[in-house]
Amino acid sequence: MKHGVSAKINAPSLLENELSKRAEKKEYGIISIGSATEPWMHIEEKYNLTRKCLHIIAKYRFPVHCLTKSPLILRDLDILKTIDGNARLPKDLEHKLRDGTLITFSFSTLDEDVRKIFEPNAPRIKERLNAISKIEEHDLKIGTAFIPLLPFISDSEDQIEEMVKTAKDLDVDYIFFGDLTLHGAGRKLYFKILELHFPELLEKYGSLYRNSNPDIEYRKSIYRMCTEVSKRHGMRMGIL
Repeated sequence: MKHGVSAKINAPSLLENELSKRAEKKEYGIISIGSATEPWMHIEEKYNLTRKCLHIIAKYRFPVHCLTKSPLILRDLDILKTIDGNARLPKDLEHKLRDGTLITFSFSTLDEDVRKIFEPNAPRIKERLNAISKIEEHDLKIGTAFIPLLPFISDSEDQIEEMVKTAKDLDVDYIFFGDLTLHGAGRKLYFKILELHFPELLEKYGSLYRNSNPDIEYRKSIYRMCTEVSKRHGMRMGIL
């Protein structure tokens, strides 16, 4: 069975209907774009659904947080700049955040060979890093999310050190780290990839993932390591 991409062509009209109601009540909140799926995948070049939604967000003056892997976001910097300058922040964030647009580029690795295995259809690492540099020129708040870190593949202290140094060299405003969750069909697919490319790790993953989340002690150790490395390089973990 082939799996394709479904385009929700009515998304802009649904969004406008909802935002018009919220704006009338002055119920402003940050809209997260990309928390469930990539908003700037290749099909966006044809349908322009994300761009249409951004126009509506700008119209009603809502702030946005864009999470992406795609350099195609550069196409929409004009609207994102407008949103950044005109957005109305939620009252509880008015004194903590001054930006109407936040952009976060995500990576699970900085190793291109590993990227090809786990993210074969995602933009290359270099393309993402170059896009970050271009966005920096437009004075928009930008960060990097190293999510998910891949256990025993992209989560060593040396690799986390490289990630933090890369973020610092790019002069991003903040960084995130997050562990890998595995459940359902995604878990089966991930283990098939391990079996093909990293068979020596199957036993370790079996012990680490008794359920959808990794062992709590592993999670604590990774968070501690990321925090220590980030502090050592003077990098902010999280937006606020």
